[in-house]
Amino acid sequence: MTPEVVMDIGRQAVEMTLLLAAPLLVTALVIGLVVSVFQAATQINEQTLAFIPKLVGMFLMVLVAGPWMLQLMVDYVRRLFESIPQLIG
Repeated sequence: MTPEVVMDIGRQAVEMTLLLAAPLLVTALVIGLVVSVFQAATQINEQTLAFIPKLVGMFLMVLVAGPWMLQLMVDYVRRLFESIPQLIG
């Protein structure tokens, strides 16, 4: 196994991590921004007001994007396992 192959596997792993994390991170970012604007407009400084909507939003995003994320991960792991004979030989 050459260093290029190792770097390619590492790059693919990082790309997969970013693809899987992106929907949840974007959801948390958007909800946090909306709640922050609401808190600034109403001058309510309650910490749980920011936490609960993020929790609910991320739960809903897992329900919506979960099957896609699971299929993406299964495909990646299947490709990785199928490439083992070429990596050893």
